[in-house]
Amino acid sequence: MIEITSHRQGAILNHNHGEESAKSLKVTVRGISESGRPVKVNGVPAVMDGRNFSAEIELTQKVNQVTASVMTPYGVYSQELSLLWDKKSFRRVNCYIDDHSFVFTELTRQKPKRAFDHFYLAGLKKIHDESGLKVTLNAFYRNDHDKAGYLLNEMPDIWKSEFEDNADWLKFSFHSYSEFPDRPYLESSAEEIGKDYDLVQNEIIRFAGEKAFIPPIVIHWANIHPAAAAEIIRRGTRCYSSSFRARVMGGPSLADRQKGGNMNQIQARSLSGADKAASTEGLKMHYEYPEETGYLAGHHHYYDPSLGIIFFRGVLCGNLVPIEEIPNKVAAAMKDVESKGIEALNYASHEQYTFPSYPNYIPDHLDRLALAARLFKENGFTPVFFNDGVLGNEAWEK
Repeated sequence: MIEITSHRQGAILNHNHGEESAKSLKVTVRGISESGRPVKVNGVPAVMDGRNFSAEIELTQKVNQVTASVMTPYGVYSQELSLLWDKKSFRRVNCYIDDHSFVFTELTRQKPKRAFDHFYLAGLKKIHDESGLKVTLNAFYRNDHDKAGYLLNEMPDIWKSEFEDNADWLKFSFHSYSEFPDRPYLESSAEEIGKDYDLVQNEIIRFAGEKAFIPPIVIHWANIHPAAAAEIIRRGTRCYSSSFRARVMGGPSLADRQKGGNMNQIQARSLSGADKAASTEGLKMHYEYPEETGYLAGHHHYYDPSLGIIFFRGVLCGNLVPIEEIPNKVAAAMKDVESKGIEALNYASHEQYTFPSYPNYIPDHLDRLALAARLFKENGFTPVFFNDGVLGNEAWEK
């Protein structure tokens, strides 16, 4: 048997992981050949050290097939991996905010002269002006917290030119028909999610313009049916948060989100991991995907060649991390940046926590996002939209 140990299937590699030129990224592939017999990697004879092997190869394409093979008296054994070259990579950060309906409801009813006169959009614009924030607002069609049942088709198009003028940093995307029920597309057909997707996308284009819409990189609750996953990939999703699979998400409970809860306790449970933890080793084995989640924890992203998309994780969620803990979260991510050579990070939050009318209102919510944006800027990260190119790096598109 033979095993490549230096890289995981779908590893995303950049100039920090090898020697980059205009034509290629030269990397060293290492592994173990149980028989100790000579190994070839993409046809190149490897250097053998007992059962260990290493070989320098050049990645010349966006997605590269790497094959390690060994001939034995019993036949040829081999392993093939796909490695993604993040060409001309740079430090970059993506931000999205989920669950938007409150801002549309208030804009519709208050009708300010300028959309950015509204406190929420004004707050985001201030962060953009100070730290270069680029952000995607993931939208609902219905506001489940509004007694009148506000629908997105009520949103006027009187601010369309404003949104078009700011579409370089502010975009909108589909999230779900509404906040409730939880996990709305876990048992969904392609037609069902497609219908809701069209409802939201068409309204966004109507009131904000085509350039303001971007395909979603997370659906409400993230857990979706395979048919729903296939549908959003077909519609242009290039990357996705963590996994499509059903899983425990943590955070506030359904009752907390509907009627209000103790946010200090909720944040403490989230920071400690207690809101997601399995209590026994048996439950951990049953519920978790340790290799995958462990890799994401340290490397933050990987490419799935069978799906043709990238999965990524977040550094922090603004409504779950107290402002005094945000520097610690960013500092921990910087350790991964330095030790693993990664250059693409993500952070997120949820809209409703910014609004005083919400039962779980967090007064410093926008301050948390502003602090995170500033810290990423201070660490040399350029704001991007992850769905553009390779996690915001469009070198392969040029």
